[in-house]
Amino acid sequence: MPVLELPVSSVQGLPKLPVPALKQTLDMYLKCMRHLVTEEQFNKTKAITEKFASPGGVGELLHKKLLERKEVKANWVYDFWLEDMYLNNRLALPVNSSPAMVFTKQNFRAQSDALRFAAHLISGVLEYKVLIDGHALPVDYARGQLAGTPLCMEQYYRLFTSYRLPGLKTDTLVAQKSSIMPEPEHIIVACKNQFFVLDVVINFRRLNESDLYTQLQKIRKMADSEEERLPPIGLLTSDGRTEWAESRSVLVKDSTNRDSLDMIERCLCLVCLDEACGMELNDTNRAMLMLHGGGKNKNGANRWYDKPMQFVVGADGCCGVVCEHSPFEGIVLVQCTEYLLKYMRGSPSKLVRAASVSELPAPRRLRWKWSPEIQACLTASADKLQRLVDNLDMNVHKFTGYGKEFIKKQKMSPDAYIQVALQFAFYRCHGRAVPTYESASIRRFQQGRVDNIRSSTPEALAFVKAMTDKKSSLTDAEKLEKLRDAIKAQTNYTILAITGMGIDNHLLGLREICKELNLEKPEFFTDETYIISNQFILSTSQVPTTVEMFCCYGPVVPNGYGACYNPQSDHIMFCVSSFHDSPETSSDMFVKALVECLGEMQDLCQICNTQAKPCNSTERTEDASKAVKNSGKT
Repeated sequence: MPVLELPVSSVQGLPKLPVPALKQTLDMYLKCMRHLVTEEQFNKTKAITEKFASPGGVGELLHKKLLERKEVKANWVYDFWLEDMYLNNRLALPVNSSPAMVFTKQNFRAQSDALRFAAHLISGVLEYKVLIDGHALPVDYARGQLAGTPLCMEQYYRLFTSYRLPGLKTDTLVAQKSSIMPEPEHIIVACKNQFFVLDVVINFRRLNESDLYTQLQKIRKMADSEEERLPPIGLLTSDGRTEWAESRSVLVKDSTNRDSLDMIERCLCLVCLDEACGMELNDTNRAMLMLHGGGKNKNGANRWYDKPMQFVVGADGCCGVVCEHSPFEGIVLVQCTEYLLKYMRGSPSKLVRAASVSELPAPRRLRWKWSPEIQACLTASADKLQRLVDNLDMNVHKFTGYGKEFIKKQKMSPDAYIQVALQFAFYRCHGRAVPTYESASIRRFQQGRVDNIRSSTPEALAFVKAMTDKKSSLTDAEKLEKLRDAIKAQTNYTILAITGMGIDNHLLGLREICKELNLEKPEFFTDETYIISNQFILSTSQVPTTVEMFCCYGPVVPNGYGACYNPQSDHIMFCVSSFHDSPETSSDMFVKALVECLGEMQDLCQICNTQAKPCNSTERTEDASKAVKNSGKT
């Protein structure tokens, strides 16, 4: 896999990711899974784990090999993790993998307003890239438990220089290498399912905002021309990764297609000028449109999903950014988009006509040669995308009962509190606890990405049982103590994960080093408990912002939920996703339960605090009903 050339400053001085002690990881694994499987299954797993960890056994051998790998690699788990989490995954990128940031709805009165917005946005992208190229981005520092610790900046250098190349068995994260005389930089503009090359540097001069607006006007006019309408090749990138790799191998047989693919794969980013979708643009619908474009009959083909950054500017004001997730984490996407939105807010649009505008060469339409075979691939891709669109069950809800300030006043961690609320809501809906994923940044280490916070703790289960058992004799004070225990357990595991002591990366490393050594797979990794432990029916992530926008993504398993949340001082944004074809799940049901659970947790805190008044249960019931009513599903 090509390695991105990075400035030394992005990793210099940071420690290497540690390898936890084998016994510590295996003990924690058993603790994490004991309450999630049957007693019979757990006893079997315990025996298998003890055998795996026995002196001189295969576990010790694999652990020793990981320690050796740590000495020769900047980050011992990075390649394993990248391949397991992304590159080996054969599912289609939209919904299944690529998250989106959804901007507030823009009020465009005319087509020209959307083009001005796009020109202003591109101008901000070019300013941000100047900071990246000049290594002038301020270093990120950790907040919360390890506040003040510098973080690895490597992911920022992939924003505009990487590309996910589809493969038959595994994809490749391609990184452009810097050179002394780089080629003129360009952006790809998608408009009416056509792709255009917009050079942003011409004759060694970067185009200003007025130039960009003029070029976008030309692209819009070219796209409106029916005479040169070409097939919607972008649909192929929405297919499963193996299917797209097969289609691409047919495309590259023709030199015209090779040239077009090369221009897309080397561009800085995409700007997708979308047509009006004809839907009510509430939060839920805007989230769905960002994730999949609305399918084959809307803007689903006006995309190129392999490119990390796709900025969407809809004629109806539906705007945001879709990202291919393998090069960087959500916080990097947030930092970039916040810079752009603040730039656009703080820097008035500069559309003063430049003297050189008339001399600018017209943008170039990318050409495609296609055959009946490619046409069949397009038809199949379109049908599969439409099934994905129809299957996505999304509910974006702004919970206004309270926000993180109330939680902080209870001397509780807002993130841990919300995670316990998610466990509470899931249990209320389904009557059981399930393996849960919460991403934890390990950027305190060289090339650090994420590990997993296993939020489905025994303490969280004890709390939700206390809250849902009608026969419980526990007092409110005892229930509150169980809530505090659950939050403490969540916080403790979070600290383990962010300091490199989580179990998921370690177990992944042991499994993959075994594969590298061509050893027979140990029973530990074929055990039913281990398989269950990696089926994240609840996949969660906190993505906080300082600008009004929110993040969303799809579930990671067919019978699961995606739950992204953005805690603000007086409210919390929740984006809950599931699939319609699962008889087990319902996003509306989950959000309704979540609103009720958040209200009951607030009541519990206030009842035990004589200085505060309990919340009005009628208001809470109305909020829960509103969560379903305003889901905006079409």
